[in-house]
Amino acid sequence: MADSGFTSSTRAVPAASGVPRHIAIIMDGNGRWAKKRFMPRVAGHSRGVDTVRATIRSCMDRGVEYLTLFAFSSENWRRPADEVSFLMQLFIKSLQKEVDRLHENGIRFRVIGDVSRFDRKLVDVIHAAEALTAGNTRFNLTIAANYGGRWDILQAVSKVLAKHPGEEVPVTEEALEAELSMSFAPEPDLFIRTGGEQRISNFLLWQLAYTELHFTDTLWPDFNAKALGRAIESYQGRERRFGRTSDQVKDAASAGRHA
Repeated sequence: MADSGFTSSTRAVPAASGVPRHIAIIMDGNGRWAKKRFMPRVAGHSRGVDTVRATIRSCMDRGVEYLTLFAFSSENWRRPADEVSFLMQLFIKSLQKEVDRLHENGIRFRVIGDVSRFDRKLVDVIHAAEALTAGNTRFNLTIAANYGGRWDILQAVSKVLAKHPGEEVPVTEEALEAELSMSFAPEPDLFIRTGGEQRISNFLLWQLAYTELHFTDTLWPDFNAKALGRAIESYQGRERRFGRTSDQVKDAASAGRHA
């Protein structure tokens, strides 16, 4: 069982901060970006890799510690076979190209999701990148691939029950959270979805319970540092109460300033 040291925001209130510690993003709009330019959909995915690189840099510059990107959902297997094949090859090539740079910049890389369905070559590349960057602490980059929030919860429950075979064991929040794919990270403070859709699409269902949501019409290949800044400014304008009243939030902020 992973020992994350992090506590769910549903049971404890995280410290207030002007900068989100953890940002989670659904990178939507690659295909539409390409279609608008009379290009094949796969061209949008290739351009989207450049946006990933720029977003990592922007997050690090702003003091964000964790970035989680939804790259391929468990439902994306329904897409045309040639597009899925291209995405798998793009994942391999991009990771092989970028892993040394990630390591040199102190970035820890992880993949969450059921990777067993991927080709052996891709799985080997993922494991090699995770091993190379395992000791890095400057920044945490997580890619969700063949991931679904419902799958995540079910596999966590299965792990909890497997530890007590034949016993009637209550599945507590603490036990479940320790087995979730993101047990190593604090819950996201800010969720961003590009491309105009306004839903979370089975992404981090458990972890997004108290996350601030930001939706933008900007297509992922056009998402830049200014767009990220607007999302963070929106986050900074929210009052994160976690069940408390506004007066309690203000009193806690005042106490923190005078501590």
